[in-house]
Amino acid sequence: MYRIVSAIFLAENIKKFEIEAPRIAKKRKAGQFVMLRIDPKGERFPLTIADSDPEKGTITIIAQGAGKSTRELNRKEAGDSISDIVGPLGTPSHIENFGTAVSIGGGVGTAIAYPTAAALKQAGNYVITINGARTRDLVILEEEMKAVSDEAYITTDDGSYGFNGFVTQKLQELIDSGRKIDFVLAIGPIPMMRAVAEVTRPHKIRTMVSLNPIMIDGTGMCGGCRVTVDDQIKFACVDGPEFDAHLVDFKNLSDRNRIYLHEEKQSDEAFAHKCRLSQQA
Repeated sequence: MYRIVSAIFLAENIKKFEIEAPRIAKKRKAGQFVMLRIDPKGERFPLTIADSDPEKGTITIIAQGAGKSTRELNRKEAGDSISDIVGPLGTPSHIENFGTAVSIGGGVGTAIAYPTAAALKQAGNYVITINGARTRDLVILEEEMKAVSDEAYITTDDGSYGFNGFVTQKLQELIDSGRKIDFVLAIGPIPMMRAVAEVTRPHKIRTMVSLNPIMIDGTGMCGGCRVTVDDQIKFACVDGPEFDAHLVDFKNLSDRNRIYLHEEKQSDEAFAHKCRLSQQA
């Protein structure tokens, strides 16, 4: 069992957990993830390690309550426990001194963009971060991103805070201003990552995306996270989760990511019904 040290909501349905996992805390690197199982009968699901404290023996994860398991996780509080955590898994982010590096996080993807931005800064890069959300209330890790950035930008779709528009528009604005950008990392919803790839493609800017959202069992055995990269079949969990954005077949990726929408909706509705019955009791 893994004890939860702290649990706080960063925004609606987005919760940050600090969990005791000393062996993982010592070994994890930027870009890696863990597989969680809330209880012995629950499903396994991946979450990126947002941070760690080797001295305290803790890791930090951030979960958005989008489905049954993540909503169940977000009901946990400090002092509660999680049945199983396996990690660190996945290939760490490739970090070097590229020059000027842009780290882009869309929504809860900022939880993945943050540790990589920190590693890029530590490697000597001039780091620009773009933190995007639909609205001001959903912006997360603003101060943390600023702390590891030479320039930090917030974008909101509705213009309620920061730049009025999408992360891709802010990135395009930076490119159009004549800024020399050497490296871009984008993490968030699949349509956003695809759009970032199309912004940087004409300028031949090295661009990486994290395909964490399509992972299922985290071991490569289920085959659910197959993705076509440069006309080759890869598995996001064991070959990634980060890949060259200009080589990813995003159409195939989008189609595959929608395969289990019906089953996910059924599971979520059943969990919501169970919660309502529990409240009534």
